[in-house]
Amino acid sequence: MSEFLKSVYRSFDKAAQFTNIHKGLLEQIRVSNAVYRINFPVRFGNSYRVIEAYRVQHSHHRLPTKGGIRYSPTVNQEEVEALAALMTYKCAIVDVPFGGAKGGVKINPRELSDKQLERVTRRYTMELLRRNFIGPAIDVPAPDYGTGPKVMAWILDTYMTFKIGELNAAACVTGKPVAQQGIRGRKEATGRGVYYGLREYMQLKSEMKRLGLTPGTKGKTVVVQGLGNVGSHFARIAHEEGEMKIIGVVEMEGSFYNPDGIDIPALLRYRKEKGTIEGFEGVQKLPKQDDALYLECDVLVPAALEGVIHSGNMKKIKAKIIAEAANGPLTMEADDFLTKKGVAILPDVYLNAGGVTVSYFEWLKNISHVRFGRLEKRFQEQHSGQMIDLIEEITGKRVTKRDKQFIIKGADEIDIVRSGLEETMVTAFYQVYEVFKRRKHVNDLRTAAFITALQKIANDYLALRIFP
Repeated sequence: MSEFLKSVYRSFDKAAQFTNIHKGLLEQIRVSNAVYRINFPVRFGNSYRVIEAYRVQHSHHRLPTKGGIRYSPTVNQEEVEALAALMTYKCAIVDVPFGGAKGGVKINPRELSDKQLERVTRRYTMELLRRNFIGPAIDVPAPDYGTGPKVMAWILDTYMTFKIGELNAAACVTGKPVAQQGIRGRKEATGRGVYYGLREYMQLKSEMKRLGLTPGTKGKTVVVQGLGNVGSHFARIAHEEGEMKIIGVVEMEGSFYNPDGIDIPALLRYRKEKGTIEGFEGVQKLPKQDDALYLECDVLVPAALEGVIHSGNMKKIKAKIIAEAANGPLTMEADDFLTKKGVAILPDVYLNAGGVTVSYFEWLKNISHVRFGRLEKRFQEQHSGQMIDLIEEITGKRVTKRDKQFIIKGADEIDIVRSGLEETMVTAFYQVYEVFKRRKHVNDLRTAAFITALQKIANDYLALRIFP
């Protein structure tokens, strides 16, 4: 069994002992309900290549199931099972009404052309259709490592080709381009959710006192490992909205450092133009690939793949808080060691649930066939404008044009999405923290998060009367 799947099971078992859920029901929640392994051929020029792929539906306590698809040369069944299980628990923690699922295709997207990626994606989608493993009420994929809006658009197009006339077809996949029935704010959602969760934790006076920090995010030092979709959006939002100081980043090119803080927007613009961080004047490159991981900082944010902090490097970690933006970035040994050392670990099973939260909003938008804000935006603006006019008439004082525009502005789709995401992450945080504070012998937030998830899922199963 892979270390990643073992760590998920270990967290499950650790939390289960603090619940009164029946043993048989716990076993039902623990195991994957359906595993689909596929090997299919794809033609590349004059040759053929057999592609290995998976789709795992972990839990059917709520439908549809939901989870991303990752393209990676290291994909294997146990990794996908672990990710699907985490999706089940994430959805429960943030009260998103889906079961957990995950998909994986064993390819390196960097080595394939767009045309080749499209062929693989369309064939994979056809295989899912054959086994009824995709649909708005069945199983709804989303982006993950190695995939993005373009891949989701290919999935939608393939699905609609075979499901002509299906009213809710657009809801078969989320993370689509906005122009193709996606939703504004989806691309930044996971990174923004990480920021909201970290921000709430850093407002707790008792926790910050224990760590020797002052409450709040302003001025806190941060190292980000991985500037992909999640890491780059988190870094930008933490820099701009949280006034945090990003002193180090780790990427494929190596580790980069600036003790005075990196200008993240400038760095991201440079990388977009040049395709690399190398040569950016605002940082110095450290000697070894992962050196920035071991910098003294307030917050370390691993935002790439699983297992980056392990028994071989855990003793070098000097961060006071680890915010798990990636899935499973700490191995079991590292988790135990750093928790005992007093490091606060904000667990992936809660912290990176922003992506599935906004995917839920996109699914709702596709099911309702109405863009958020379309029905109420103009009414809100007109009503607020009339109120200001009345106040001006009664008081005899005038509101400046600029202030009036600010006050009367109605909520656009992006405003509603961000507000809904913030509400979700804040509410879920305090549910988890309540368990952490009130349960004896629960000494870490990961266990508290799993307890929260297990109780909600068990209640669903019992309500469904699955066990006669």
